[in-house]
Formats: sequence, structure tokens, C-alpha cells
Amino acid sequence: MAKSRTSLRLAAATLLLALIPLSGLWMWKGRGPLTAQATLLVKRGATVDALADQMEREGLIRNAALFKLWARARKLQLIRGEYTLEPGASLSDVANKLKRADIHYTNLVVPVGAHAWMLQARLKSFMPEDVFWTLWKSPRLAKTAGFPDAESLEGLVAPATYKLHHAMEPEEILLTLVEAFRDKVLPSLDGGALPPYETLILASLAEKETRVPTELPKVAGVYAQRLRIGMRLQCDPTTLYARWLSGDLRYTAPTAEDLHRTSRFNTYTRAGLPPTPIAVPSPAAIEAAKVPSLGKDLFFVATGKGGHAFAPSLSEHNRNVGAYRREIRRQKKALAHG
Repeated sequence: MAKSRTSLRLAAATLLLALIPLSGLWMWKGRGPLTAQATLLVKRGATVDALADQMEREGLIRNAALFKLWARARKLQLIRGEYTLEPGASLSDVANKLKRADIHYTNLVVPVGAHAWMLQARLKSFMPEDVFWTLWKSPRLAKTAGFPDAESLEGLVAPATYKLHHAMEPEEILLTLVEAFRDKVLPSLDGGALPPYETLILASLAEKETRVPTELPKVAGVYAQRLRIGMRLQCDPTTLYARWLSGDLRYTAPTAEDLHRTSRFNTYTRAGLPPTPIAVPSPAAIEAAKVPSLGKDLFFVATGKGGHAFAPSLSEHNRNVGAYRREIRRQKKALAHG
């Protein structure tokens, strides 16, 4: 009988010892507590212990102690980034994602023609609005772009697609954009009739005036001629930029109020170029600003068919304006009867 009890105790002990690794294996490989997709941010300076405790506290994993043991055994080096965790992700899944540095990136597209308000809207999940506008006027970032005296970063970012993650710091994100400008755009601004920053400003005006690439040199030429003779540029997109600076963010055609607005950016009320670019210009617009088509034309107006009509005199320009208005009326009539 005593021998039988001893055998039972040995069997129980053996079973218990077997269950310990099985329990650990279940905690390691078993379904985790997540019921929906979650995001884990590993920020600069994060430690394994702090991250493990954070993950357990936020319900991403069940056992911080087991993760710490694994991380020390594998000498885990945390790579800063944004990690996406799927529902039911096991402790093993989470650990291996961190070990592989399987970072989730978001594509930020900065298109040609983008301006500050468009960029701020596209970066709203990466930084608070007030932080964006503070950094937008950072002298340090403007200096990095190559123009330390620029009052903002307008025009000082390269049109491109950037891979970002939410563990990046706001200044780091904008630094990425201006470094791309410094490397890819800044060298192309040399060699024009105007200084590089003024070339960038002129290019931005041409960019916002026409969507027809072949018209860019002609538009830049009209503005260059007006600058030469001291005539106001009267660039409609600058009136919209002045509107947005006033806090009115409507995207509509310029109004009479816009044309008469007192602003350093309104080229209807101020002579010369605006103090900064008004958008991100394309390489073609920069080349047009460097080598504008200097003919006799001083005016241009939309045709209503996708391009512009150019004219050397006000009388001819007024005829082109009349033709544009007739075309718009014709299109409205056609739509009404369509």
C-alpha cells in the first residue's frame, strides 16, 4: 500500500513537471489577449523591461516576465518604429515582429503644387496642428533646406512619396522633407537669371497658374517681364494664399475682397514677388523660372479649354477675357441642355 502511494506521488510529480514547460509553451504560442488590431509604438530610448510592462498593461500580451526572459536570452535590440499587431497575436508573434523590426510605414505623398495647409492636413495623425505650424517657421529647418533667411518652409520640401511611421518625432518628419529638398531640389535652382530663392518663388507662381507643362516658360516669362518693368504681377494664386493666411481656408475662385486684400503675399496690392513661395513647384516649373520665355506678352487668361491665351497689350488681353467668358457661358448652356 505504501509502495502504491509512493508510485502515485511520483506520477503526480512527473505530471506536474511535464505541465510546467507545457504551460510555458501555451503562454508563448497560445492565442493572445488582443480582440482587434492594435498599434505598438517603440519610441526612441525604449527599454525591453519598460516595453514589456507597457504591453502587458495595455493588453497586448499576457505575460511581461516571459517576454523579458526571451528578450534577454535572444539579446533583443529594440528598433524604433510602429508595429501593427493582429487580433489574437501570440507572445511569440509579438516577439518575432519586434525581432525582425517588421515596422509599419505610412506613405506621405507630397505632390507638386502642395502648400502648407495641404501638408498640415496630411500630417495631422503624426503631429498636433500647433506643433506643425511652430516647426513650419523653424529657422533651423529652413537653414537645413539651404535658405536660413526663409520665414517658413513653404516650397522647401521636395515633391515625393515619403515612408513615415508614428514613432518618429514631428521635427524629424519635417527634417526628412527638407533634407530631400536640399539634396534633390536645391542644386537645380542655380544658374537662372534670379537668385535661387527668387527662382523658387517664381517657379511656384507659374506652377499654380497653369497645369499645362508647355505653358510654364510663357507664364514665367510674363511675370519676368512684369518684374523687369516694375508692373505688378497680379497673380491670382497669391490672392488665395493671402486668404488662407488670414484664416479663411475656402478653396474657391478669388473674389473682389481677395484682390484688394492688404497682404505681403497679394501681388495685386504689392509690387514684386511674394516673400516666400506659395507651393511646391515641379522640376519643369523651376526650369521655366530659370529660363523664362521672354517675349512681348504681359497678360494671359484662361481659355476655358484647359490652357491660356497670352497677349502683349491690354486691349488684346480684354478680347481674350471676352472669349473666355463666352466659352464659359457656352459650356454652362451645354450642361443645362445636356
